[in-house]
Amino acid sequence: MKERTPVRDRFKGKVAIVTGGSAGIGLATVRELCREGASVALTGIEPDLGADVEKSLKREGFEVLSLVGDMADEQFCASVVRDTVAKWQRVDFLVNNAFSFVAKGLDAERADWERTFQVGPIAYATMAANVAGPMKKNGGGAIVNVSSISARIAQPNRWTYNSAKGAVENLTRCIALDLAPYGIRVNSVSPGWIWTREVEKAAGGDRAKWEPAWGEYHMLRRLGETVEVAAAILFLLSNDAAFITGADLPVDGGYQGLGSEGLGSTSQFAGSH
Repeated sequence: MKERTPVRDRFKGKVAIVTGGSAGIGLATVRELCREGASVALTGIEPDLGADVEKSLKREGFEVLSLVGDMADEQFCASVVRDTVAKWQRVDFLVNNAFSFVAKGLDAERADWERTFQVGPIAYATMAANVAGPMKKNGGGAIVNVSSISARIAQPNRWTYNSAKGAVENLTRCIALDLAPYGIRVNSVSPGWIWTREVEKAAGGDRAKWEPAWGEYHMLRRLGETVEVAAAILFLLSNDAAFITGADLPVDGGYQGLGSEGLGSTSQFAGSH
């Protein structure tokens, strides 16, 4: 990964909400927003983890608020926005990141479907509806929904997760259309394989062994870093993306562009031009 760019003040005086902000892509996004001047409310379901993140960021001089709860709870969603406005008197940005990774196919039960959609697209929609009012009062804002490469492809035993991520993409377009008159832009990002704690767990902590194998699914021949997804999210939130709405930005190292030949290393055409 290339060296990160110096801190800018793109979001000085702005207030953001990041769901699932105590780990992974969410935490990287919280950190980058703070580095660029924003005050950030983050949510999570692990009290100790959220408290540790809040303490750590406050020690660095950042304005943060950790809120603990389940995004499937409609009342919690409303309270996140209410508490954020109470603390900072505004909301400028929303990053819908928290999602339930329930990957099941034929064995999926109704409870699995309900959990996946409640913490996924339903929570995304609920949060968007709740921030719309405060954003209107501010004269506009921006929302970024975290989707996935799984939204567009078939993967084995992934009926629940993939269909929920697919719903996120069309939901993004619908919200973008309805909120555009109020100056609120709505986009999504679709990460490829990103080195998160879930991926690290799947690799048994052995990145040196598994990244080359999993990197074969990406043109860039490696997995992504959480901060690289965060950078794309911040771009879509910023004025640099002022004429972008209803769009999805792949952050997948070329994953979706590969055909069945993969990287071509075993193809009869390997090395040809």
